[in-house]
Parts: sequence; C-alpha cells; structure tokens
Amino acid sequence: MQLNSKQIAHLRGLAHTLNPVVMIGNNGLTEAVLKEIDLNLNAHELIKVQVSGDDRALRKTILDEIATKVNALAVHHIGKQLVFYRASDTVKASAKIVIPKL
Repeated sequence: MQLNSKQIAHLRGLAHTLNPVVMIGNNGLTEAVLKEIDLNLNAHELIKVQVSGDDRALRKTILDEIATKVNALAVHHIGKQLVFYRASDTVKASAKIVIPKL
C-alpha cells in the first residue's frame, strides 16, 4: 500500500491522540509481541507501539521489521513511539478509518 504525504499526514493526525496499545520491552520483538500487534491492527487499523531503550537505530530496525512481518504501513516514528496502519475487514463500518483520496 502506497500513500502520498497528505494521506500519511492525515493518519499521523489521527494517531496523535492514541495511547500505545503494545509495549516492546527488554526482550525485543518476540512472536508474542508480533501476534499482539497483528491482533490490535485487526481491531483498530491504526495503532501506536512504544519501544523501550535508547538505541535509535534499533527502533528503526524494529519499525521496519514490524511493518514487514504484519504487512502494515509504518506511518510514523518519533522518539520511542511507532505508528502503524493496516486496513481491516473486521472493524465495524462506523469505526473504519477513511483515508482521503488526495
């Protein structure tokens, strides 16, 4: 899925008020963490993930790995917060995120 900069900015704006639903701790990116991220993407479409640790390069690697493994779009990475989007068929129509066609 490719989105233009305006569409990504729209998703970042929606994610601004979200709280992290998954925390990645000292054990790193485990299968259980990936499963939880996948489950939350199915339930919410747009989620925030918090990563502990101060290694920026490691957080960038985790961002790319999550996006690849759960087939999601990496929307934003600022500090220890990662934002992901993936359209879901299991979300109610009233809660579905509508991305503007810009």
